Amino acid sequence: MKLLRLNSVIDSTGMGRSTIYKYMADGSFPKPVSLGARSVAWVESEVHEWISNRIKIRDNLYSSNTDYSTDPS
Repeated sequence: MKLLRLNSVIDSTGMGRSTIYKYMADGSFPKPVSLGARSVAWVESEVHEWISNRIKIRDNLYSSNTDYSTDPS
C-alpha cells in the first residue's frame, strides 16, 4: 500500500489544493491519513478509485445522450 502526499494527489487529479479540500469536506473525495501532528497523505488506491469513478460517471453521462453523429434529416 502506498501513500501520496498532497503534491502527488494534485498531480494525479489535476485539481488544486482548495478543490481537493472542498471535495473532502462534502464527502466526495477520500479523506487523508494522519502521518503526524502536521502531516497527512492519501491512500493511493483510494485516489485512483476516485479517478476511475469520475471516468465512469463521464462515460455513463455521454452514453446516455443521443447519438449526434448521424444527421436526423
